[in-house]
Amino acid sequence: IKTPGDQYVSLMQSINVQDRIIDKFGLMAVYEAKYRFLARRTLSENTRITIGKKDGLITVEVDAENPLLAADLANEHVTELRRLSAELALTDAQQRRAFFEVELKRTRTKLMEAQQVLQASGFNAGALRAEPKAAAEVYARIKADATAAEVRLQTMRRSLADSSTDVQQQMALLSALHLQLAKLEASTGTQKDADYISRYREFKYQENLFDVFAKQYEAARMDESRDGALIQIIDVATPPEYKSKPKRAVLSASVAILVFVLLLIFFVAKHALTRPSLPKTSRATQA
Repeated sequence: IKTPGDQYVSLMQSINVQDRIIDKFGLMAVYEAKYRFLARRTLSENTRITIGKKDGLITVEVDAENPLLAADLANEHVTELRRLSAELALTDAQQRRAFFEVELKRTRTKLMEAQQVLQASGFNAGALRAEPKAAAEVYARIKADATAAEVRLQTMRRSLADSSTDVQQQMALLSALHLQLAKLEASTGTQKDADYISRYREFKYQENLFDVFAKQYEAARMDESRDGALIQIIDVATPPEYKSKPKRAVLSASVAILVFVLLLIFFVAKHALTRPSLPKTSRATQA
């Protein structure tokens, strides 16, 4: 695929789109097709989707016996293109939106679970004296940043090599965050009430991670909304004012020429059959 326009044309010609159009307009009965693949074939033969060489605009033309049906079929191709492009992650922004949407749902579930576990353990004043609330929140924030850095590193590796500068910087940042986490965990390893502290840490970690993914998800949605504005309708398909085929003038001229040729052949053949034969002659030669 060379351009996004080529991709849009391929989507409109896909089985996904064709089957939905066939079902919506009952084309199995319209085309008198016994099998669905025959209806798809007829629909493809009656549909022309082209891209302008200069302006890059996509034109959809559909032939049908009913003029209103022809217009509806052409417009439905664009409607199905919008639906399918919204469902599929075609652009980079759509891929990021789909990825962070999954991570956001997963983190929301874990956050609720962590909150329930923390509430079940009860409030422990001694644990908060052993590790103040601020220290626990710092640990949770750093752990959330480390997880977000790992996610960004995964997305970078989809399009960049490990030797690239951006990937190397992200890997260095991730290593530094892991080192900070190791120091914080070592400093509180011998403190009392570690069970409550770990639960509180997990809750704050999931809370911070949820905030990070929510921001990334909203940013991806904004980018996707800007990309989605590319599919716009310039001219809506309207019912044709006259039949495009069969062309009566061309058909009449073709029939006239065919009749003339047949009559010419007929007269030539008749003349050849009715022409009188010449008498046979003989010649003698004497030397």
